[in-house]
Amino acid sequence: MIPAVAIFLITLTLVIWQPKGLQIGTTAVAGAVAALLLGVVSLGDVIEVTSIVWDATLAFIGIILLSMVLDEIGFFEWAAIKMAKLSRGSGHLMFVNILLLGALVAAFFANDGAALILTPILLAKMRYLNMDPKAIFAFLMAGGFIGDSASNPLVISNLTNIVTADYFDIGFVEYMRVMFFPNLLSIAASIVVLWLFFRKSIPARISIDTLPEAESVIKNEKMFRISWWFLALLLAGYFIGDIYDLPISLFALGGALLFLYIAAKNRAAKPIMTIKTAPWQVVWFSIGLYVVVFGLKNAGLTDEIAGWLGYLKGYGHETYIIGTGFLSALLSSVMNNMPTIMVMDLAIDKTGDTFLAYANIIGCNLGPKMTPIGSLATLLWLHVLAKKGVKIGWGEYMKVGLIVTPPVLLVALLGLV
Repeated sequence: MIPAVAIFLITLTLVIWQPKGLQIGTTAVAGAVAALLLGVVSLGDVIEVTSIVWDATLAFIGIILLSMVLDEIGFFEWAAIKMAKLSRGSGHLMFVNILLLGALVAAFFANDGAALILTPILLAKMRYLNMDPKAIFAFLMAGGFIGDSASNPLVISNLTNIVTADYFDIGFVEYMRVMFFPNLLSIAASIVVLWLFFRKSIPARISIDTLPEAESVIKNEKMFRISWWFLALLLAGYFIGDIYDLPISLFALGGALLFLYIAAKNRAAKPIMTIKTAPWQVVWFSIGLYVVVFGLKNAGLTDEIAGWLGYLKGYGHETYIIGTGFLSALLSSVMNNMPTIMVMDLAIDKTGDTFLAYANIIGCNLGPKMTPIGSLATLLWLHVLAKKGVKIGWGEYMKVGLIVTPPVLLVALLGLV
């Protein structure tokens, strides 16, 4: 147990710290190699982990690639301006509209897409509207929160969703059927709780007269029109793939590359630059970190967690579901949701109760918001903001996360019981 825990803690510390020149994928792979050399995992374990996460990581890359091309077209900036103008100058309505936009982006382009693409657009617009620092902080924190809290409805909405759906062989339609209502509750609860927390920081009126017309930010009108049809066809493809049990990455990555080709033909994107700047490190990060986590499984951690879940079962169905969700949330907040989702999936598999996987997903998607280290999306979000000159301290972040997250998590989990 000691070597497995030591390798995990060192790897996770380096992933979170991100020393200059050391990328997250490189760190995770180094941890995996160390685990292999020290006998914590076997070559067979590496092959098994790769078979579990390959579809999820390739699908994730596809979703981010698609988001990057849409961003180059001006799709997300157009949406942000539209939502701002719909507020008609009401600060509180704009706050709600931005949360709804974040929920939509998270649902179809994943929580990491919302962090990477939407955050800099929103920050630029808030500065353009001359919002004061307190208002900017409120909008940014709320936008970052909704990116994770609304990333439950579709398999493609979060990397954790794809990993779990693949592991338990949950279809696209079946997943959506179960998670639609809990996600709706999560969005509603997020809006209410975030508004109550930040209401004094939100300006009553915001002058939107200086905002440009939404259509003016569209960089390629033809591709903008094509994008709506393409997104509809891509969504249909996910349903077709579910019928024929096809890998979700076939549509997510395949669709993204096709869209990139169409955009290049219409001179709306530079394919080599787009592919080069895609977050390929996430592929190595996923495989490497999951290999390290498999070492914890070999050391007996999943057996221990399975025992905790069995203990919760004795207190009834509601406690079983809610307790599992909060356990996943707590583990995610202290050891990141990427390793947590696999550890919990392996433990849930031992219980034989697949339905717990949904509670695990909600816990792993919402729980990370309690701390800055809880999810890759939050780390990316903080990195994006730091590059834009906005630094949010751990204390500032946790003051919001620890108060806002538990009630939203509870409401979302109630949607499963």
